[in-house]
Amino acid sequence: MKNLSISIIKVIMASLIRSLVWGVLILGQSPLLATNYYVHPTKGSDANNGLSQALAFRTLQKASEIVFKPGDTLFLACGQRYMGALNVSDIAGTQDHPIVVTGRVWDDEERTEPPIIDFKGHPNGVFLENVSFIRLSNLRLKGNGYAGADPNPSDMRCGVLVMNTGKQMMQHIDLTDLVIDAVYYENKGFQRGKDEVRTANGTQRYGWGIRVINRNDAIIKQVTISNCSVSNVAHTGIKLTGSSKNISDVAILNNSVTRTGGPGIQMSGVSSVYVAHNSVSHSGSTDDSRKWGRGSGLWTWGASHVLIEKNRFLHANGPGDSAGAHIDFNCDNIVLQYNLSAHNAGGFCEILGNNYNCAYRYNISINDGHRVKGIDGAFQEGKVLWLSGYQGRNKARKGPVNSYIYNNTIYTDADIVAKIAIDNTSRGICIANNIFYFEGPAKTVLGDQYKPDVLSDKSAKNVFFENNLFLNGSTWPVETGIEDAQPHFGNPQFVKKGGMALKDYMPQNVDLIKQKGIHIPLLPEDTIGVWPTLHLKEDILGNPVSGRPSLGAIEP
Repeated sequence: MKNLSISIIKVIMASLIRSLVWGVLILGQSPLLATNYYVHPTKGSDANNGLSQALAFRTLQKASEIVFKPGDTLFLACGQRYMGALNVSDIAGTQDHPIVVTGRVWDDEERTEPPIIDFKGHPNGVFLENVSFIRLSNLRLKGNGYAGADPNPSDMRCGVLVMNTGKQMMQHIDLTDLVIDAVYYENKGFQRGKDEVRTANGTQRYGWGIRVINRNDAIIKQVTISNCSVSNVAHTGIKLTGSSKNISDVAILNNSVTRTGGPGIQMSGVSSVYVAHNSVSHSGSTDDSRKWGRGSGLWTWGASHVLIEKNRFLHANGPGDSAGAHIDFNCDNIVLQYNLSAHNAGGFCEILGNNYNCAYRYNISINDGHRVKGIDGAFQEGKVLWLSGYQGRNKARKGPVNSYIYNNTIYTDADIVAKIAIDNTSRGICIANNIFYFEGPAKTVLGDQYKPDVLSDKSAKNVFFENNLFLNGSTWPVETGIEDAQPHFGNPQFVKKGGMALKDYMPQNVDLIKQKGIHIPLLPEDTIGVWPTLHLKEDILGNPVSGRPSLGAIEP
């Protein structure tokens, strides 16, 4: 476990080092024998050699014919619009001499905004296929439907698509400072059928922001997606699709993802991923009829060792799922910590079946789980806390194993019924040191992921439910089948209930909170605990946790 934690730190450090190195290259200090290529959509000509601004190429189609060598750079003119798409295949830079594609201010022009790649009617804005040691930066991509008859029929339209179709490993792919917006496969006015949103991931053709896809044995590793803005895409903003963990060592950092028709960020079949300092809002948006209309801010499936911290997940929408961030089935060691989760229809904590050693800790949740089944087409209840036995439509229920939920601050106002669902096939549950501040009523509901849980007299196994703070004795619904063995009761007196700043949930009733927590124990039959460590040294605000921890996400 320690080595895996070090691996994630290395990913971040490597990303920073590459950014410094490549920043020097972009300024023109390229290595000997490297070539700079230039493209200008009005001043260039495809009859030119592309080797200077005066002899620039004109089209991305011509630029796609370049056989790049290590250290080469392709410059697009800032403030210009390029119609078409850029395809880069079967090339590789090196660690010291990567290939760079970026925007540049033209010498005789004053416009500094990123160049626009308008790939309307094309499958992708930029397609990176079987490439390594490449950096894409300072570009804006738009792909809004197609003109006339569909000229390039495909399954999807992506702002940036990274794909391994060969037999060689792909590595060191850096996507930074990209703006991707208005990506739709269909044209304006297209109406999706009402049942499309009830399918697991959608069955029709959509627009996506950034996609990394690997269905081969050869792996894709060391991918960084940072400082990008993705908005108004028909489905998912940032999506990793692997198989048997063949996408690994990925860092998703400092991105803004807004108003996506599907999830904000989603990953399947991956390992060793670090997701930090992102802002994800209004996933599952329905403000365009071409959008899917359902999606959590982030979710994982079939993933291993993913650390999700210091993000904001806000206003997720949809008739099912659509939590701030949820853990779908077949995962292990997924940890959510130090995040703000607010006003997400589906809920705060959602862990589906056949998951192992996953955790929600030191997060703040505000008015999550407000969705009501049967209202506005909702086919699932919103839930503050949901442990599900769902692991696929045709498989027997199997709840998550060894789920750790501790030191979270969870607030719902008087207008929300706080709903709890705990599948009785769950094995190993730790719920401790949390603040459950429910101003309104709370009740137990059956989990419902296509097939609802079955009500029975059975109960979850290996439960450690102790030392949580409740507003009053009726806050926790006894129908869950589990109850706190040593509860605390009282009002923590938050600075500003309902506020959207972390500090708004600083408890002012210090005596009720301070060092009233317990050290989190290993669950029975668990020898692993929470990766990378069970006991954190800081709270959500960076305050030290020393000695006995306090209750909730903030040390008062």
